[in-house]
Amino acid sequence: MRLDHVSYACGHAGLEATVGRLSKQLATPIVDGGVHPRFGTCNAILPLADDVYLEVVGVLEHPAAEKALFGQAVRRRVAEGGGWLGWVVAVDDVTSIAARLGRHSDVGNRQRPDGRELRWRQVGVNGFVSDPQLPFFIEWESEPDDHPAANASGDVRIQRIEMAGDRDALVAWLDEPGVDPLEGIALDWVDGPPGIVAVHFATPAGAVRVV
Repeated sequence: MRLDHVSYACGHAGLEATVGRLSKQLATPIVDGGVHPRFGTCNAILPLADDVYLEVVGVLEHPAAEKALFGQAVRRRVAEGGGWLGWVVAVDDVTSIAARLGRHSDVGNRQRPDGRELRWRQVGVNGFVSDPQLPFFIEWESEPDDHPAANASGDVRIQRIEMAGDRDALVAWLDEPGVDPLEGIALDWVDGPPGIVAVHFATPAGAVRVV
């Protein structure tokens, strides 16, 4: 169990404008990631150090965005003006997580601009939607070389995450005593509505706090 990626929803100005702003803040280009046909969303990707990536996500004018839970969550966050959407933990066996949660895992896919398809299974989106401090879980089915962080330069890394919510609820959700999915990334609990409040990055331009 480890941190796979953090998701940031675009604002009212759209995905391109948000990507431009964050690319400037982080002093590194964020590139087109393609579309999630099942969810009615699109994204842009920044590979980070330590096999982690930043996803900037937007919503498509597509029926899936109204039906899929993830699409609904993105649409709602965009309507609120954008900002941190949530975080995702990679696991080796999503089936066991699904059994523990009493839920079924779902198929996810992303069509990249180069035509390649990325596939995974995920579970826990319901929990993430109802309580944004909770990550959902993902098991990648694509080859490791196709992982969005596979070609990271190492120039940008996450140093610290500010989180609001209930630490005990997060521990119970992860149900892995002694396991730190953030693997050395500091987690600071702060006041506010549940969810990610800010992420601190080390970048070529120095330390940057993104809210």
